[in-house]
Amino acid sequence: MDIDGLRNWLWNNLFRLQQDLLSGEYKVSPVKKVEIQKPFGGTRVLGIPTVKDCLIQQAIHQELTRWYDPLFSERSYGFRPGRNAHQAIRKASEYVKLGQEWVVDIDLEKFFDKINHDRLMQRLYKGIGDKGLLRLIKSYLQAGLMFGGLEEQRKERS
Repeated sequence: MDIDGLRNWLWNNLFRLQQDLLSGEYKVSPVKKVEIQKPFGGTRVLGIPTVKDCLIQQAIHQELTRWYDPLFSERSYGFRPGRNAHQAIRKASEYVKLGQEWVVDIDLEKFFDKINHDRLMQRLYKGIGDKGLLRLIKSYLQAGLMFGGLEEQRKERS
């Protein structure tokens, strides 16, 4: 389903989607596995969610951002509303001019494949407490990869 199809689908199915989400009956779809070439060789695996799952993930993201963003360091720039890499570089340059010797840059490639999901869920439980939302988030973390018509479990590559 494309975005236009989602609009039409929601028009006819929004109430049912809400009921499925609230009752815990919603089933997360596996993500489409796509491999893209890296600029300097090798490939990177992307997981492309369905547009329906993307819509739900965005709603979760907006709510979690509202609660968790104020807890982040003012010096943190990655994946934050109103912040970008150019601002981070400017701020790092300011710190260097002020005599600071270290700037930390972290690549979060495969972050959700590598992080301990139980510990992440435990941390989220302390902040959120909504068991239905936590179950939904966990089902997204555990969603399989669809490749060539077959679903496979995500696993970390060495």
